[in-house]
Amino acid sequence: MTALRKVLVVDDDPVVRKSFDRVLSGKGYAVITAENGEEALRKLSEEDYDVVYTDIRMPGMNGLEVAEQVNARRPWTPVVIITGYGTEAAEARAEAAGVSNFLHKPLTPEMIAGSAREALAATAVMAEAAVLPAAAEAPVAEPVARESALKNVLLFLAAPFIALAYVIALPFVGLGVLAVLAVRAAAGSKRVATIGLALKNTVLIVLSPFIGLAYVLLVPFIGLGMLAWMGGRAWVRGRAR
Repeated sequence: MTALRKVLVVDDDPVVRKSFDRVLSGKGYAVITAENGEEALRKLSEEDYDVVYTDIRMPGMNGLEVAEQVNARRPWTPVVIITGYGTEAAEARAEAAGVSNFLHKPLTPEMIAGSAREALAATAVMAEAAVLPAAAEAPVAEPVARESALKNVLLFLAAPFIALAYVIALPFVGLGVLAVLAVRAAAGSKRVATIGLALKNTVLIVLSPFIGLAYVLLVPFIGLGMLAWMGGRAWVRGRAR
């Protein structure tokens, strides 16, 4: 069963309140009335309403003040001003307060029912517009998830080759560091400078074929990894289009 749309009518004139109750109750609305702005705000603090109608001129708090309070507390609730007269200044202030429409007296049943339909339709359009950006962004998550999965697969396949590269390269790096440290220590003495230089050149000559072998072994794996990565990204982008 569909819940009744609740309408709050704020007017010090009992004839106007009864007119809204008679027309909208027959259209399936739950009509709640208030005699002044203070009573209306008290009822608004207790429950939600789908539309608020308020007379512009009432004792105490006028309709524009009621509209401003509704906009501050529940900006999603449409407010319709009921007035027997209107000025440009009053309408400008009402628009700034978020008023959705004006009803000019004398009121007819058609005017009352039509204004309720328009106010609820405008609220539905605003709610749909707020949901659309989130719905439009949702499909982006699928290509991102596919790209992340592909990246994890490539890293898993490349892990043994990366480990092999480290195993091959690490001894050469360690030997090179030890040779450089030994040469620097020997170079501190003038008497062994010639010996240090000779030792340095000898170490470089001995290590050069191993360094070349390391490059030969590493370059194919690096190249294959780059090609696989580029191909995977191109595949993911093609699927996303």
